Amino acid sequence: MKQLPLKRLSAAMLLALGVMSSVSAFANDKAVAYVSNQDGGVIVIDLKTMEVKGPAEIGAKGPRGIGVTADGKWLVTANKDDGNISIVDTSAATSPKFVSIGKNPEFVRVLGDRAYVTYEPSAKSGPPPKPGAAKAEDDDDNKIPGRIAIVDLKKAKVISEIIGKPETEGVEFSKNGKQMFVTNESDNSITVHDMKSGKLIKSISVGKYGERPRGIKVSPDGKMIVTTLEFSNKMLVLNDKFQVIKEVPTGKAPYGVSFDQSGKRIFVAANKEKALQVFDAKTFEKIKDIPTGDRCWHFSFTPDDQQILLACGKSSEIIVIDANKLEVTKRIPDQEMPWGIVTYPKAMGSLDRP
Repeated sequence: MKQLPLKRLSAAMLLALGVMSSVSAFANDKAVAYVSNQDGGVIVIDLKTMEVKGPAEIGAKGPRGIGVTADGKWLVTANKDDGNISIVDTSAATSPKFVSIGKNPEFVRVLGDRAYVTYEPSAKSGPPPKPGAAKAEDDDDNKIPGRIAIVDLKKAKVISEIIGKPETEGVEFSKNGKQMFVTNESDNSITVHDMKSGKLIKSISVGKYGERPRGIKVSPDGKMIVTTLEFSNKMLVLNDKFQVIKEVPTGKAPYGVSFDQSGKRIFVAANKEKALQVFDAKTFEKIKDIPTGDRCWHFSFTPDDQQILLACGKSSEIIVIDANKLEVTKRIPDQEMPWGIVTYPKAMGSLDRP
């Protein structure tokens, strides 16, 4: 796979970054990470050296959600400011394509040649309300269902939509690829949809356990689902019949969540705890808190499952963690509010899976 084209930079800047023309391509066996920066664009990280290779031209600003196809050919970003997604040919053979989505596109999952993109017709600017805050009189807007736009990446076209609940957030697929699981923040629910028809199969209310479900992940064997409750400092564990079987206390404001590839451990990015927390996937006992940075939401393992890259928005850095020693080994600074991260080849993480 060739690297994405670099933005036009002066020769002096290229020399300073160590990304001369040779960086425009790399060997097919070269693993990379793509990081979306909410106040900038997308950067590419060489996973062998853990060095930034350069920016990737997505033709837009303000990317958040990010995904890549299994063959590495297409990179997809959800661009908040433009209300669209970029479909980027990673071989640089063609220019980025843009598909209008709607207001506040955020979460992206890629499966096959389709992208699933959440957006919120009722979205308002500003941070979410604090827990227990009085609702505004015009709170009816928050009752408008969110949507999941389904985009054919080959045609660069929205081919259908799934109607969710208010404030759709996390998206995950069942192991067999027949169902989609969606967390709905303000509705305090998880909805299960048929992948082919988009039909709502089941709605699971989590309000009695806590508030604001965000991250969601299926275990590698498909028998367990975990979701984080951001306002309740908690992770819920459900079985494959969508029954809650365990409530697990976490640090403050948990969001991104993922199993490792073996399914033996669960990792939770606890935003306000400033930690990546590690839990035993059988006993649910906490193994360790790994100190991180500020507003670390999403993370990805490397394809060999040996390292973890964590995007920390408010401290403007990418943190590299040894997945076995559970220790920080490197910090990649000077980012522009990093939001999401995925790798090619695909790996386990809060936004993707092999």
